[in-house]
Amino acid sequence: MLSVQFINENKERVIETLKIKNFDGEEIINEIISIDQYRKDTQKNLDNSKAQMNTISKEIGQLFKAGKRDDAEVAKRKTADLKEDIKTMEAKLNEVQEHLNKLLTEVPNVPHISVPAGKSEDDNEQIKAGGQTIKLEGKPLPHWDLAERYDIIDFKMGNKITGAGFPVYKGKGSRLQRALINFFLDEAQKAGFNEVLPPFMVNEDSGFGTGQLPDKEGQMYHVTEDNLYLIPTAEVPVTNIFRDEIVKAEDFPIKYTAYTPCFRREAGSYGKDVRGLNRLHQFDKVEIVCVEHPERSYAMLDEMVAYVEGLVNKLGMQYRIMRLCGGDLSFTSALTYDFEVYSAAQEKWLEVSSVSNFESYQANRMKLRFREEGEKKSQPAHTLNGSALALPRILAALLENNQTTEGIKIPEVLQPYTGFDMIK
Repeated sequence: MLSVQFINENKERVIETLKIKNFDGEEIINEIISIDQYRKDTQKNLDNSKAQMNTISKEIGQLFKAGKRDDAEVAKRKTADLKEDIKTMEAKLNEVQEHLNKLLTEVPNVPHISVPAGKSEDDNEQIKAGGQTIKLEGKPLPHWDLAERYDIIDFKMGNKITGAGFPVYKGKGSRLQRALINFFLDEAQKAGFNEVLPPFMVNEDSGFGTGQLPDKEGQMYHVTEDNLYLIPTAEVPVTNIFRDEIVKAEDFPIKYTAYTPCFRREAGSYGKDVRGLNRLHQFDKVEIVCVEHPERSYAMLDEMVAYVEGLVNKLGMQYRIMRLCGGDLSFTSALTYDFEVYSAAQEKWLEVSSVSNFESYQANRMKLRFREEGEKKSQPAHTLNGSALALPRILAALLENNQTTEGIKIPEVLQPYTGFDMIK
């Protein structure tokens, strides 16, 4: 979330730039500033009352020693009244602070200056395109037909076991899935990302820390009896490694990678690109997460974008990189680049990665701070993450774009991992 100090010091900028996200923030920003001022005034009165009570308490003993019992009794009654006032003010201060915190969670992150205006994904800005144009002979099959022909993914079996959106990978399909995961993890390690294997469920504090709660509560699977949430992405547990931590500035950049299954209810998305692997409730993904110095976070974002571009290039994908407009930008992100690969059989672009800079928004929620060497004061770090990569649509495009009359060719970089060069 945005800090109260940042809002107080940049009121007009916050209100104006939030319009790019199609968020009218004038009323709530003014309310936050007004409540914060009331909080400060209440805190000042509370401190004064405590100081006054301490002074009188010291005087009571002196009055008794001086034999001024009546004056001492009057002073004792004053301290009793002050105690009640202090109790009332402390309760009010807690109430005001809770209300202020709630309001702050309702304000989205301020978009970066480069974020274009727009209402939806149709207004996103293409900044780069690459890879060879995919041309297939005859009438290419979509991946769901290829999966059935070569018996590598069984959607009906997954539907029987669990429900729609939970496919079963079989034979060379499951080996190709595992190959992609290992390839992505190995590439991440080569690029300096430290691998971790986090839990696949998180508590409320973790969900709040990265911004999934309360904003995306309806999109996550909730284990109600234990009040735990299945993770929608490894971003959540990995970033929360640093919740309530103060890191050293000399340790930047802190770079982590993780493979996890991801679980998303995808509420409200039924009927929209749901065929085959295009939209699943459970899928595999390798994530990269960075904690960086505020002065270098956008250089790190560029580095992460270049890294993901290298992955799609190595897989031989035709791709484009999109800068998300304000209307398509997430609640927590300041700037996001989406990677899309072209599906020659479906004749459309499939999103396979989002790479984002959250600046200090998540850090403020998680109380993630850093301290410069030799400094006593700490400050919020910047957090970034990206899909590197999400497997379902990568696999869909690989199957579709590499189909031949003899079978499906495996990209050369994956063959050491699969142990085969063709699905026949």
